[in-house]
Amino acid sequence: MRERSRPRGRREAGGGRSAGGAASPRRERRAAPAAGDGRRPAMEEGAADLRQRKKQNCTESDKMAPEERNKENSKLGRSPKYMLIQRFAKLFFGCLAAVTSGMMYAVYLSTYHERKFWFSSRQELEREITFQGDSAIYYSFYKELLKAPSFERGVYELTHNNKTVSLKTINAVQQMTLYPELIASVLYQASGSEEVIEPVYFYIGIVFGLQGIYVTALFVTSWVMSGTWLAGMLTVAWFIINRTDTTRIDYSIPSRENWALPYFACQVAALTGYLKKNLNCSAEKFCYLLVSASTYTFMMMWEYSHYLLFVQAVSLFLLDSFSLAQTEKVHEVYKIYLFSLFLGYLLQFENSALLVSPLLSLVAALMFSKCLQMNMKKGTFLSRLLKIMYIYLVLTITVTLNFLLKMFVPHKENEHLLKFIEVKLGLNTTKNFTMNWLLCQESLQAPSQDFFLRLTQSSLLPFYILVLIICLFSVTQVIFRRICGEPLKETVKLEDGRIGERPEIVYHVIHTILLGCLAMCLEGTKYLWTPYVCMLAAFGVCSPELWMTLFKWLRLKAVHPILLALILSMAVPTIIGFSLWKEFLPRIMTELSELQEFYDPDTVELMTWIKRQAPVAAVFAGSPQLMGVIKLCTGWMVSSLPLYNDDDLLKRNENVVCEEGDSYAYSKYGRFCHEIKMNYSPYVNYFTRVYWNRSYFVYKINTVISFQS
Repeated sequence: MRERSRPRGRREAGGGRSAGGAASPRRERRAAPAAGDGRRPAMEEGAADLRQRKKQNCTESDKMAPEERNKENSKLGRSPKYMLIQRFAKLFFGCLAAVTSGMMYAVYLSTYHERKFWFSSRQELEREITFQGDSAIYYSFYKELLKAPSFERGVYELTHNNKTVSLKTINAVQQMTLYPELIASVLYQASGSEEVIEPVYFYIGIVFGLQGIYVTALFVTSWVMSGTWLAGMLTVAWFIINRTDTTRIDYSIPSRENWALPYFACQVAALTGYLKKNLNCSAEKFCYLLVSASTYTFMMMWEYSHYLLFVQAVSLFLLDSFSLAQTEKVHEVYKIYLFSLFLGYLLQFENSALLVSPLLSLVAALMFSKCLQMNMKKGTFLSRLLKIMYIYLVLTITVTLNFLLKMFVPHKENEHLLKFIEVKLGLNTTKNFTMNWLLCQESLQAPSQDFFLRLTQSSLLPFYILVLIICLFSVTQVIFRRICGEPLKETVKLEDGRIGERPEIVYHVIHTILLGCLAMCLEGTKYLWTPYVCMLAAFGVCSPELWMTLFKWLRLKAVHPILLALILSMAVPTIIGFSLWKEFLPRIMTELSELQEFYDPDTVELMTWIKRQAPVAAVFAGSPQLMGVIKLCTGWMVSSLPLYNDDDLLKRNENVVCEEGDSYAYSKYGRFCHEIKMNYSPYVNYFTRVYWNRSYFVYKINTVISFQS
């Protein structure tokens, strides 16, 4: 190991064995303590091996590559200058295509939003009504920050908020993850945009810009995996065509995932490059820094981010367990998780949900198991047994540690989420109103057949299944070879037909399978899975290695397999692109040219009445979705909010949950809303109707009860 990391020593040893003898005293001095003690300290040996492997990865890829490339280029009749120009042109046009795709998608979203809501021609109240449910709550706090006399005062009012929910003071920044609104308000005021653009346009412009970054990151990921930016173009095309299943931007602009998922896509793109073999030191450091920054930012933007990072950590754990990636790289990512959790805990007002998260338990278990392996002398029976039981050991420690943390760390956040998962999987039954209400939500149901039909009509699902099957079989072959003791190749060439030996490919296969399992259970998680389905399918059809892997199994002899793989990697995506262009481009252009009408006069009348005639001290109760709009449009205090991460707010929703469209409600006292509207006794004694229109009825609670017959 010492001689391999010293190229000069290797060149001196080329003349004979005597040159190698010069290094023997140094080796003897290092071996002397081992001879005296009988065994060498294992931690020192493991740390030395880790440093040596890192150094070797950086030196071999940087020093060994130029001569080999020059030999290849001389054989093909290419000069190094020609190759440099070719690489620069490929990188330049690829980056230009990626950035252009992201910008065009952002412009497309802005144009579609304008056509759908007639946003520029409406009054402020009518614009705000387009924000529904939790989106209205998030935007209302953005408005409050801009109205505050200073940014510090605005943050203080949000962290000690008693003007939103009646009889309750909340830390809105922590409870509702308002860091996107804090950033948006700072940028709006610091950039001097008050005289240039309205606050609502600035806000939604940032979200649309992040969606452009989202698409660009998917483009880059597919490009890095396949080696051609044609895969990136196909990824963007599939993403836009299946927009109803890849993003919620049409229905809920300020939702947390629309702010967070672009950063996760950047993290996945950087992680893809970081896991690649034979990566030079500069590129590896850049990818590492980008993974670190995007992981932490993603965790700060979404309260459920650590669950998605847990799924990613499981993928990396399986990748490392089968020895398909460099262990030190995977453990560096684990350290990034720990650092992000620690910073997130401090900056999110000591958020206990991060301490009891499964991500922390899993990473701690992996680190502990790694220490056991390093402390164990290699080659012993116990070390082999530990290697075999590694997966079982990690799972056991993870479950035990998570159980202990929940026992000793006080926490209330997201308890309902775990209970819901238990009920959803059939592990438990409950009569709890909130759990049964969540089970009735459409986003928490299994996906419908229409979802699979839409993916099939765009040809996405068939190609994804094809790519997934080929990659899975190839990965299975690689795992079997590893079990038999065959080492992985340092460099996988096209003619080898072993796409399953590339760690970044194996990671994405495992990751999409895990996200797919979630999407099959909960339709709301399809927005996490479908974008990476687009990316993986586009990579597969544009990758010569995938076609070569398939031809290697089929043992083609009539046509040269490498030539056929190169042809298909260009022809298949071109055919797919033309078919998508012919079928879906007219639909997209129709969407952009068609003026849709969105007008809700009943809601406008209700908000106008509240502003003009409702008492200042009034508190409104009703559907959580409507409460968000009332808070945004009028600023009046409400009894509940459309949020699912607070047990107290969920319990408040148990009292009355009204459905405005169908005019019925669920309550422990029966059909409460229906009884009131029919003026049936005894409800008429307690409530007085003060406002009504076609969609809404407002009742005032009587302070003096008058019993009527």
